[in-house]
Amino acid sequence: MGVKLSTMTIANTNHTNHGPARGPADHEVRDQIVSAATAHFRLYGYEKTTVSDLAKAIGFSKAYIYKFFPSKQAIGEQICATCLLEIETDVRAAVDSADAAPEKLRRLFKTIVTSSMRLFFQDRKLFDIASSAASERWDAAQRYELRIQGLLTDILRLGRENDDFERKTPLDETVSAIYLVLRPYLHPLLLQYSFDSVEHAPTQLSSLVLRSLSR
Repeated sequence: MGVKLSTMTIANTNHTNHGPARGPADHEVRDQIVSAATAHFRLYGYEKTTVSDLAKAIGFSKAYIYKFFPSKQAIGEQICATCLLEIETDVRAAVDSADAAPEKLRRLFKTIVTSSMRLFFQDRKLFDIASSAASERWDAAQRYELRIQGLLTDILRLGRENDDFERKTPLDETVSAIYLVLRPYLHPLLLQYSFDSVEHAPTQLSSLVLRSLSR
């Protein structure tokens, strides 16, 4: 098992803060709202579901739901953060299972593509949420992208320390360039056009990037 890279604690970075801390009963209500929202979004899509629909499904008033979430987007953000956490957990597990930086990079490319494709497209209605999150730059999506960039930075730093990668190019410049290669497979609106290449793209792209990083 490879040594885990130093990263931020996932659990502390995936939850949108919607107000002061609440007691256990309040958390149960929040969970009810998110559960009902997920079910409605799966049936009708994010755009076609209203807070009134959710209130009717749970048996709450719309005003009561607004005590826990200030908007429909805030509910969507919570669902989106959970979906992105699934992808990130898969990616980190794959990266941590390798020892050398080149193999970590290969596994990052492969897992982020396969996990994203599976999660975003096994449920087309929930894909609406991911699309809104990406196109409207929701906080959950932006934080996810920053954490993936952080993971990429850790891999590159490890590779430089072990003489696997060149050191001449500034680290932040290298991270930005590689992230531009990877980003179409993170963005759901772009990912949906990659069905034909998804089987071979991760291997081809990671091999190209690794050649550019060689000393």
